Amino acid sequence: MVSCPTLNRLPVSAALSVPLRTQGRARQRRISPEAGHALEILGHAIEYLSDEFAHTGGPVSAKNAQVEAVQLLMAINRQIYFACPQVPTLGERLRAMLHMREA
Repeated sequence: MVSCPTLNRLPVSAALSVPLRTQGRARQRRISPEAGHALEILGHAIEYLSDEFAHTGGPVSAKNAQVEAVQLLMAINRQIYFACPQVPTLGERLRAMLHMREA
């Protein structure tokens, strides 16, 4: 089993409170190698559980343990992604450069 410090630091209750949508346009994020590795592991786990669920053909309900597991992993995946800093836009970088020159 792979141990990832990013996953160990995240409380499960916090993972469930990540908003699904952000305001405005989608922004790129600067993903660290550690976060990228965690996202990769979670992606594989979500894909595996989803495939397993599709092959077994169980009922799709909120009480199904496999569905709950996939939802939990997806919430943690979102939390890790949204914890990564956003890449500044070109306008933000230009404004920061202009402020530095004025000071």
